Amino acid sequence: MPPQTFFLVSLPTSISQSGNTDEALTALRSAVQTDNGTTFPFAIPNFKVGTLDALVQQADDLTKLEGGCKGVVDKVQDSLRGLLEGDEQKLQEQKVVNDRPVENYLQSFSWNKVKYRADKPIAELVDMLQKEASAVDNDVRAKFNQYNQVKTSLAQLQRSTTGNLSQKSLTAIVNPDNILKPEDSEYLQQHLVAVPNTIVKDFLKSYESISPMVVPRSAQLLAKDDEFQLWAVTVFKKHSGEFVHKCREHRWTPRDLKFNEGGREGEEAELRRLEKQERKVWGEALRLGRTGYSDAVMAWIHVLTLRVFVETVLRYGLPLDYVSGLIKTDPKRSKKAKAGLDARFSELGGNAMSRDKKGRAKQDDSSMQQEMAGFGGGEGYEAYVFYQFEII
Repeated sequence: MPPQTFFLVSLPTSISQSGNTDEALTALRSAVQTDNGTTFPFAIPNFKVGTLDALVQQADDLTKLEGGCKGVVDKVQDSLRGLLEGDEQKLQEQKVVNDRPVENYLQSFSWNKVKYRADKPIAELVDMLQKEASAVDNDVRAKFNQYNQVKTSLAQLQRSTTGNLSQKSLTAIVNPDNILKPEDSEYLQQHLVAVPNTIVKDFLKSYESISPMVVPRSAQLLAKDDEFQLWAVTVFKKHSGEFVHKCREHRWTPRDLKFNEGGREGEEAELRRLEKQERKVWGEALRLGRTGYSDAVMAWIHVLTLRVFVETVLRYGLPLDYVSGLIKTDPKRSKKAKAGLDARFSELGGNAMSRDKKGRAKQDDSSMQQEMAGFGGGEGYEAYVFYQFEII
């Protein structure tokens, strides 16, 4: 699914002759041709306005928080993509907000007054949203880490039941009662060595001499497959380390003498347990990822809503008399949609905006641009409150 580009715009109602909110929304709609985008009303509550200094600080805090919320959305999305093995169709089915496509949620956005009461101070709302985003991030990360750990354990056990004699579990191949265990002898230790079939003759010729005190003619063939033969060799303990090292130099693979409790039956039971646990945790991760994506998107859009409101107060002043809208477009049409807004509303920039010979809006006052650089989309001064974001 191609990405959707959205603009969040706030304009004073004076853009219409009557100053009426509905007529101002009509003026906003008329600025973007329907071929380039669709405009929807975007309702923003009247939040409690504090001091100018507080609003400036909140604008800065919200800028950082919005970036953090967007990061959480992206991380949850990436986690879901990994869980679904990159299947984009299945991923889109999980990327919903309250069981609706994200664009439907945006087009009919309503501030959650139950969860984030609009009569609370903006600073308190910012703190609540920050905690919400952090909680989603922590919960989803913990569950996906749990799933990855179970998946890794299962993969390791599955590898140990397949493959050749140099890597697979020896539980079903070697009877531990036929092997000399370290505690069975004070001086001797038996080592298992997986030798490639192609160099078995060299092994038999040289194993007795690769390190001191290898018991002569102690090599016993225990098993073989298409690639390797498994041999047991007895060595005096004080030279065991050197023997193992020399085996690796000769491309013989020393095998561990540890065996799973319960033998082959215990190994199979552990495999079944991990397979069942992997399926269970996969389902839990999917459900939590779906819920986490929904919660993260909602927190992100609520933060964006606060950003629009705070900048609207800073830009247009009190009493508040403005209209806000959401414009849905896409990466290919977004430049034309933005150009339509600039052409229609450049006069709101006052001395900071003028027009070139082709009638296109341009910026004049560099000092004004620097002064206002913190507002809008973060790319410089806009003549009106403007934010652009994408939903992928």
